[in-house]
Amino acid sequence: MPKDRPELPSVDELLAAAVSGLGGADRPGQVKMAQAVQEAVESREHLAVQAGTGTGKSLAYLVPAIRHAAETRDAVVVSTATIALQRQLVDRDLPRLADALAGLLPHRPEFAILKGRRNYLCRHKTSVGMPEDEDDQLFDPREVSATGRMVQRIQDWADETETGDRDELVPGVSEQAWRQFSVSARECLGAQRCPSGAECFAELARARAGEADVVVTNHALLAIDAMEDFPLLPEHDVVVVDEAHELVDRVTSVVTGELSETTVALAVRRAGRLIEQGVADRLQEAGEDLRALLGVAPPGRVDDLPQSLGLTLALVRDSAAACVTALGPRNKDKDDPENAGLRKAAFTALDEVHDTAQRMLDAFGGASEADRAEVVWLEGEHQQGRGRIPPTLRVAPLSVGGMLRDKLFGARTVILTSATLALGGSFDGLSRQWGLGPDDLTGLDVGSPFDHPRRGILYVAKHLPQPGRDGLPEAYVDEIAELIEAAGGRALGLFSSMRAAKAATEALRDRLDVPLLCQGDDSTSLLVKQFAADPATCLFGTLSLWQGVDVPGPSLTLVLIDRIPFPRPDDPLASARQRHVAATGGNGFMAVAATHAALLLAQGAGRLLRSMDDRGVVAVLDPRLATARYGGFLLNSLPPFWRTTDPAKVRDALRRLSTET
Repeated sequence: MPKDRPELPSVDELLAAAVSGLGGADRPGQVKMAQAVQEAVESREHLAVQAGTGTGKSLAYLVPAIRHAAETRDAVVVSTATIALQRQLVDRDLPRLADALAGLLPHRPEFAILKGRRNYLCRHKTSVGMPEDEDDQLFDPREVSATGRMVQRIQDWADETETGDRDELVPGVSEQAWRQFSVSARECLGAQRCPSGAECFAELARARAGEADVVVTNHALLAIDAMEDFPLLPEHDVVVVDEAHELVDRVTSVVTGELSETTVALAVRRAGRLIEQGVADRLQEAGEDLRALLGVAPPGRVDDLPQSLGLTLALVRDSAAACVTALGPRNKDKDDPENAGLRKAAFTALDEVHDTAQRMLDAFGGASEADRAEVVWLEGEHQQGRGRIPPTLRVAPLSVGGMLRDKLFGARTVILTSATLALGGSFDGLSRQWGLGPDDLTGLDVGSPFDHPRRGILYVAKHLPQPGRDGLPEAYVDEIAELIEAAGGRALGLFSSMRAAKAATEALRDRLDVPLLCQGDDSTSLLVKQFAADPATCLFGTLSLWQGVDVPGPSLTLVLIDRIPFPRPDDPLASARQRHVAATGGNGFMAVAATHAALLLAQGAGRLLRSMDDRGVVAVLDPRLATARYGGFLLNSLPPFWRTTDPAKVRDALRRLSTET
């Protein structure tokens, strides 16, 4: 060990002190994971750890992370997919852990949370009152009035906030209102040029992060930091990716481009204030051509570039380029911050339109499907809030693996963890999505403290018909009713679509003697609270409930899953990725559709056992889990519950549980 590095207690000693200080108990899986993380950091090798609910995985990676930061004086970045886990780490886990370890390390561990610049109030934009970007014509008068009230709330809050963090503004505000007080990283003037740079909330947050041992961020900012030329996170050589099963989807969202009349109109409004009107008008006309074309085109994947679309995209691209030229040198007006801010915002919007249009044209340049790198699709007009979102053309990479391999894994040691990583009993599926080969990553499953075979039953309704496309079969409704009656309520229904969840709710509300809630009746958080408070209550819903519900105790003894959650056949990105894998010699169905289903099934089944005292049943109504060739892969992705296909045994077990709790 270099002389300038302090002698520190071992990870085992620090973990024992942390567990004791937090009032916890010894967990073999936690110890095993902490040791593996320490070894991976020291050997600079990538590590994936599957750690089931109850393992205490946060402590298992935070302790070696803090030790590494204390030893090297370099920060460790911890990235999560959800705000809920960020808040848990920053508000609960890290403060308590810092107190427990303070006397054993050279200094009390410091930590900070860092988000994307758009999440912080921009003092400069607030003070100079830059013109609004939003087109009020897209919203009805009620929406405009509501936005006005939110704007006033933000202005009042701006005078008193110490962090400028949007998440501290409660209740929250709409994106339309917030955008009038925030800028993206690309729109920012930079701390040196901005008159408010010395008191910039985003820069202050970065400064705090620069002094921290552990910096908590999100997958989106982690991806942007890795891929952009300008650093957003403090210098670091170790990253811990928690909720790693969501990494690919979050990175894909970051690098997905979109083009619509709204994005073009925004660029026109920003540039039109600064350049000759005729030049801006040509971009506006190109945007109108795009609107007319997209308005009559069928939604879905665009496999071949129609001539009309190609010409329109080229016109949009060239018109945006003409506006950029008309704006003049990018560093012009550097001594006039207000005008510089307007110009930076205009350049950002124009660059986005130009680059996205070019990217969409390039997506069709491959000689064959195997050569294709990106997919383009049209999302039809739809409702959002009280407004309408116009038809939008999107473009996304068919794989982010190469990007992750080069930009994230190539430069630092990465620890990935989740309760769900070993799909079909192997880490290979997700490793390929991360761009890693078998020799690039060590996989470790530390198991779970729960005794799954004794505490839970996995029931597959093998006798039911296969699910169809015509809604929820009557036989499924009957099966759900019988299971809920046997359980005395206490059921979480996870459905593959909101349509199916609502159909089941409508069919069963008058039939059952227990309260039945459905996602959409109220905010999801309030519904979950109601569900947890009354053991007789049932809650039906879709995607966000598959991963976002933590209800230990007697309120949840039955998890119902209506069908294997494969991607929709018309999902443009999933179907394109599946086809691309097949074209390059792989099994597209297993690599994309089955992997997607396995992740969601495992997450859904994981809702059942949330504490050591929990017991119950996971009931999958889709018989294909027991009969299809891919069923074994899916079953091996689930916790090791005791399995049965006998409905009578399951109903008897649920009745016994209902009388015991």
